[in-house]
Amino acid sequence: MSAMPFDDFETAYETLATAIDQAGAEREALFLTRLALVLAHELGDIAAFKSAIRTALDGLE
Repeated sequence: MSAMPFDDFETAYETLATAIDQAGAEREALFLTRLALVLAHELGDIAAFKSAIRTALDGLE
């Protein structure tokens, strides 16, 4: 898997932030869960999905 170009990564961040705002605070967790599952399905690689989860959790303390 190749890294996303920085401009696309920035666009992805902005798109995600807008979608979270649209979902609203009360549905944010549900939206993010659904998004993660949709992306996991698109990715089609459980090892890469688990790695992404570990990466996202890293540093949240």
